[in-house]
Amino acid sequence: MANIAVQRIKREFKEVLKSEETSKNQIKVDLVDENFTELKGEIAGPPDTPYEGGRYQLEIKIPETYPFNPPKVRFITKIWHPNISSVTGAICLDILKDQQLVLLSHAVVKMPPSVCTW
Repeated sequence: MANIAVQRIKREFKEVLKSEETSKNQIKVDLVDENFTELKGEIAGPPDTPYEGGRYQLEIKIPETYPFNPPKVRFITKIWHPNISSVTGAICLDILKDQQLVLLSHAVVKMPPSVCTW
C-alpha cells in the first residue's frame, strides 16, 4: 500500500479512537493486520430501535487505492436490515457504489450498478 494511503489511514484510525462519538456510541475499531488494510469493528444498536441491546461485528477492508476507492464494509453479525445483504452482510446502498455519469443534453443522470456485490 502506498505510503500516503497508510499515513492517512493511521491518522484517521487515531481520530476515530480519540473521538467522543466513538465512546458515546459504543463503537470499537481494532486492527487485524499491521498494514492497516483490514480492520474489525463493533457497533452497539442505537437506543429506541429494534437493534437496541445488540452488538454488531463488522469487517472493514481498505483497498490499496484508498482514499480514491472506499473501504469495503460488511456485517459479520447477522442483522435484518433492508440495506444489508442477508447472505453476505454487505451494505447495499447505491450511493456507496461507483456510479457512472451519463450526459443527456443538459442533464447529468446517475446510473447505479445493477446489484449489490461483495
